[in-house]
Amino acid sequence: MKKITLSLMAALVAVSGMAQIKLGKDVSLKIYGHVRTDIYYNSRDNVQSVDGLFYSYPKDEVLDPNGNDINGSDNSNMYAVYSRMGFDFAGPMIGKAKTSAKIEFDFRGNGNDNLSALRLRHAYFNFDWGKNKVLVGQTSHPFFGEVSPQILNLNTGSPFQPFGRAPQIRYRHNNGALQLQAAAVWQSQFKSHGPTADDGTGKGNARNQYPHKNSNIPELALGIDYKANGWIAGVGIDLLSIAPRTKAIGTDEKTYKVDERLTTVSYEAHIKYQKDKLFFAAKSVLGSNFTHTSMLGGYGIKAEDARTGEREYTPFRNSSNWINIVYGKKWKPGVFFGYIKNLGTADDMISSTVYGTGTNIDQLWTATFELTYNVPHWKIGAEYNYTSADYGKTQKNGKVTDTHAVGNNRLVLSATYSF
Repeated sequence: MKKITLSLMAALVAVSGMAQIKLGKDVSLKIYGHVRTDIYYNSRDNVQSVDGLFYSYPKDEVLDPNGNDINGSDNSNMYAVYSRMGFDFAGPMIGKAKTSAKIEFDFRGNGNDNLSALRLRHAYFNFDWGKNKVLVGQTSHPFFGEVSPQILNLNTGSPFQPFGRAPQIRYRHNNGALQLQAAAVWQSQFKSHGPTADDGTGKGNARNQYPHKNSNIPELALGIDYKANGWIAGVGIDLLSIAPRTKAIGTDEKTYKVDERLTTVSYEAHIKYQKDKLFFAAKSVLGSNFTHTSMLGGYGIKAEDARTGEREYTPFRNSSNWINIVYGKKWKPGVFFGYIKNLGTADDMISSTVYGTGTNIDQLWTATFELTYNVPHWKIGAEYNYTSADYGKTQKNGKVTDTHAVGNNRLVLSATYSF
């Protein structure tokens, strides 16, 4: 079976240079992808996934009895798991709608424990009536959008830039230079934070299926873009409603059915200019419990029923901003700067129990400098990144005080062959 699979993939790569492959009277296929290798070095331990390939920010100091920082050890590795293959299908007409479909995968697996296993990236079909389009399936989150950084790091600017893919139903309307978008979004690979124990105790804190699955309400996103003369400018709004628990342990040690819900609204604004040798892009996000897009934040407890244990929650709010400039064609130097500020919670918290990531960080900033060499089918480059996180004590209003800075130096070398 393994030999058959390898032979099939070799055949697919061999025909990928063809513009289109006819599969039938009204169906054609285009194959694309890349082979990519990355070598990275970090000066300390970090919050990360994929064994360090998907980098977020440095971990806080943890001092041993001798005063040495346990998280202060450097680390490095090399991987090719972000090699990728995709298939674009052009289908038959259904009424006046052109139909198409996409499926794309890579080899990063799930988390740190399943590397080199296939992972689904995109899988959707699309109906196109010209001015109106409907997409159904899994693709990038609406706040990722058409404006994202051009950097070597595989995090594409996360946690400063919203990042993630999700099952969704998305409608787009194009009217000249204006584009309107509305989407209903569910969660799959990228999830909200919440209790990991489904026993009513509220224990655990990690991205998991329960908060959004129990909600029964899809995430709703709206956006508008203006596109003309190499410019894209737009804004978006997002509503997320989660149900952290459906049962709770009361003071009498009995289990009660509860109706817990946290509904939040997040906003973003973006701009991009791309023409000739110049690429410029920037984005600002006001996120409220927006952790399912790989950003900082979460929520805490603002009230709790004394008998049943039912809780009311308050979200952490974070302001995230980034700017990216790249110039050139063959040789392309680029810079990326990002800044996140913890604005605290909407209401005071009554407990130190919080669900989220980076809730003890007051501010986070990063500066990235890179140089890439680009010729047909090839991209080779080096990138240096410095990221600093100000850790401290989280107050009942969600703000962080008594801070100290922790920084990480990161170097990435990357080579990509695209077909």
